[in-house]
Amino acid sequence: PAVTSDRHQVVILRPALKRFWAYSKQNMIGFAKSNLLIHRKTGMPRLMQFADEMEGVALQDLWDDIPPESGEKSLGYPTQKPEALLERIIETSSNEDDLVLDPFCGCGTTIAVANRLKRRWIGIDITHLAMNLLKNRLEETYGGQAMPDKEGKQVPLLSYETVGEPESLSGARNLAKENPYQFQWWILGRVGARPAEQKKGPDKGIDGRILFHEQVSAKKIETKEIVISVKAGKTGPTHVRDLVGVISREDAAIGVFICMAKPTKSMKAEVASAGFYHSKTWNRKHPRLQILTVEEILKGKVIDCPPLRWANATFRKAAKVRTKPPKQDLL
Repeated sequence: PAVTSDRHQVVILRPALKRFWAYSKQNMIGFAKSNLLIHRKTGMPRLMQFADEMEGVALQDLWDDIPPESGEKSLGYPTQKPEALLERIIETSSNEDDLVLDPFCGCGTTIAVANRLKRRWIGIDITHLAMNLLKNRLEETYGGQAMPDKEGKQVPLLSYETVGEPESLSGARNLAKENPYQFQWWILGRVGARPAEQKKGPDKGIDGRILFHEQVSAKKIETKEIVISVKAGKTGPTHVRDLVGVISREDAAIGVFICMAKPTKSMKAEVASAGFYHSKTWNRKHPRLQILTVEEILKGKVIDCPPLRWANATFRKAAKVRTKPPKQDLL
């Protein structure tokens, strides 16, 4: 027998040939009284089931339900993993405040997710390029944000220490001597630039780029470019003049020459003759050609350009994490 939920009237229904009812008559009556039965057009009853009341199916070792990152979530790194995948791995294998280690962290998906899930973490990679991408991702996602701890004190969402990067001029010289490409990626990261994407062959005078937006009119926004050339060895006015040609060829807003040695008087003269770039958005003038030494960068000197915090378009943006205030208990 089966039971309808309409006034709990009993309706005689027989199961199909060689089939049996899944529940006893008493259970069916209980389901009907709790309004948990749905009746098909044939009158055959079905039990309403809710996902949050079911144990579900145990996860297997083949995970094909998580698609790759695409669109705005893609940061352009060739081996980037979906955040949903790392969420599943970290949540099923650790608890809050546990330590997560990723020895090949790449663009930092594991680290970003671990930080969001309140895990301690260590990220390791062999290239300064990956480290720059990771730090930029963390700053974009968590930078400047805080939330209250158990005692109500505001705690930054992002706090980390970088180990293994040059911290002095001698360390920078050693890196440049051991691996010029790593030195180039490291110093470009210090000024917030992305290495120029290029194929094998001449770099055409551009080692890195910084992109930013300019509001040129009420309805028009243009993307402007800062081109960067890095020289760790001997330099002279010829290198600076070459960069002037690159600025003109690329129609760049600003050109920056980064070098290890201090610029000579003739190099400074080239800088002075290059003129200025006028930012329409901020109504400011910036030297069209600039020279920064590695020592100056280590001491905190930055490129003289429009404020990049609001207009930077150099890196693909990671999604900003949204913090929720602690849940208020009911009285």
